[in-house]
Amino acid sequence: MDFPTIQMNFWDTVFAIPIIMVLTQFIKVFFKIPKWFVSTIAIMFGLGISIFISHKHSLISGIFMGWFYGYAAIGTYASLKTNIIAYRNKRSNK
Repeated sequence: MDFPTIQMNFWDTVFAIPIIMVLTQFIKVFFKIPKWFVSTIAIMFGLGISIFISHKHSLISGIFMGWFYGYAAIGTYASLKTNIIAYRNKRSNK
């Protein structure tokens, strides 16, 4: 079995990850969904962007990269939130 050649465009990640973050935040705010479900929505957006826009020539490549897009958005959001909380705690302790 040959593995598919997956070529990633730099601009796919530069645009896909922030778009996923913004869309999940809009859905979280406007539809009042539970917090535990937001990561699933991010994965779904990542899969959608990857399968239908970035890698529409190959379903396997789209699924593979969609997971990365979704999880990169989740990790970026978690990192930003942790840094903001740490910064606020540091400033309030002074």
